[in-house]
Amino acid sequence: MAKETALELRNISKSFGKVAANKNINLTVYKNEILSLLGENGSGKTTLMNMISGIYFPDEGEIFVGGQPAVIASPKDAFKYKIGMIHQHFKLVETFTAAQNIILGIKEKFNLKLVNSRVREIAEKYGFDIDPKKKVHEMSVSEKQTVEIIKVLYRGANILILDEPTAVLTPQEIEKLFAVLRKMRDDGKSIIIITHKLNEVMEISDRVSILRKGEYIGTVNTSETNEKQLTEMMVGKKITLEINRAEVEHTRPLLEIRDLSIKADDGNVAIKNVNFYIRGGEILGVAGIAGCGQKELCEAIAGLRKIEKGFIMHKGESIVGIPPKQIIEKGISMSFIPEDRLGMGLAPSFSITDNMMLKTYGDGKTPFVNRKTARAKAEALIAKLDIVTPSTETPVRRLSGGNVQKVLVGREIEAGPNVIVTAYPVRGLDINSAYAIYDILNEQKKNGVGILFVGEDLDVMLALCDKIMVLCHGEVMGIVHASKVTKEELGLMMTGAVNLTVEQKEKNFGIAKDSNLTEDEWLNAANEMNGGDDDDENRKN
Repeated sequence: MAKETALELRNISKSFGKVAANKNINLTVYKNEILSLLGENGSGKTTLMNMISGIYFPDEGEIFVGGQPAVIASPKDAFKYKIGMIHQHFKLVETFTAAQNIILGIKEKFNLKLVNSRVREIAEKYGFDIDPKKKVHEMSVSEKQTVEIIKVLYRGANILILDEPTAVLTPQEIEKLFAVLRKMRDDGKSIIIITHKLNEVMEISDRVSILRKGEYIGTVNTSETNEKQLTEMMVGKKITLEINRAEVEHTRPLLEIRDLSIKADDGNVAIKNVNFYIRGGEILGVAGIAGCGQKELCEAIAGLRKIEKGFIMHKGESIVGIPPKQIIEKGISMSFIPEDRLGMGLAPSFSITDNMMLKTYGDGKTPFVNRKTARAKAEALIAKLDIVTPSTETPVRRLSGGNVQKVLVGREIEAGPNVIVTAYPVRGLDINSAYAIYDILNEQKKNGVGILFVGEDLDVMLALCDKIMVLCHGEVMGIVHASKVTKEELGLMMTGAVNLTVEQKEKNFGIAKDSNLTEDEWLNAANEMNGGDDDDENRKN
């Protein structure tokens, strides 16, 4: 039985100056299907989706919706053809309710009571869990995503594009999302998912389309392929998708956090009474739902955020209250990838060379900076991480998001630190680039560096990290060996359903949750929660 076509692209091309983002793309999306779109950074995925959603207009080619020619020159046109895109970074008004956000921008009279009823109707139909009257700032990440999806469904979208929809969800939330997407597919919707998680591609999609360097490589049935084949189609050569956890003899703790509490920008507690340590030659993962305190923890360690109480010790010396530059000089390097990479991590108008110098420009003995050494480092970094750029002197704002991220991560690692604090180092990177970063982190681990790794992909954490600390609402739910825990167990801890810290305290000391521990009790408890290592005496020293 022939499938009914929902969307068809014929010979679509788009260039920006001399750079061809898409070249003669031919792509078909059927009704009642979930299509995954894969490709390396710079392969043209975002540009292509932006043309379908009306943000860009193609230089050449035709778009057909439901078999009929379509001219999509704006997002308004896309909605007219019942096409909606759910972006990775939500576009919601925090002080508005779910219902108010959903109808925002619709130029027609409405009754909020009827809107609430219609939202509930859509939610019940597909299995969403949403309160139309709840304000966005009170919502979890998954609830905000639900608002974004219902927003396009409310406008009648039959073709939905989701950009990295699982990036900040727990395993349980991902499972619920996939159940909803399947119901939408069975209801006749056509869904396009952009994701870098191949295991999820294999689980949720019916077909997979691959782009490489702006060109269409092909489409395969998910049931007839595997992760290795998809990766080879993306990259154009055979690669090994394995994270080999390096077995390294641990040294004494390089970084130790004791009873740390930190406030968020809004004055609420972001981190509450957190205790952990990182030894040389060890990768400690930090898992948690977005907003659980990871950002504030990283900023406090780097000296960018004031702490309310507690200690941050580096090699037995307190670094609380000292300037960030002195913390860097002590060997603590922070690679934090915020939403605004160019605003916080790099100087957008500076070249790669100049950005490499931002932490070392004051090291020289003359008034003149050493650009020759910095340029050599930039060239080595470009080669090592395969950064796509015209030259070392190109302003980083002209690079793609993935390449900007490579510059940021690479610069931190090249500084030769003894402690690396890295948050979301592969966010937005293609699979090949991501594994290159994992290899580099393992190299640093072998060199005796202690690494704090904040990540989103639990499968990666289980393969890369030695131990994983789980945060929920700023509190530690437990610190476990990566080899002795499952993804599902981590998910339960991330939502607060399981709290090993409380269970461990009550088991070992028979005390209540809020009891104060002595120094020796704390050392023993921290040791137990960190997997029961046998080097407690070494740690005390």
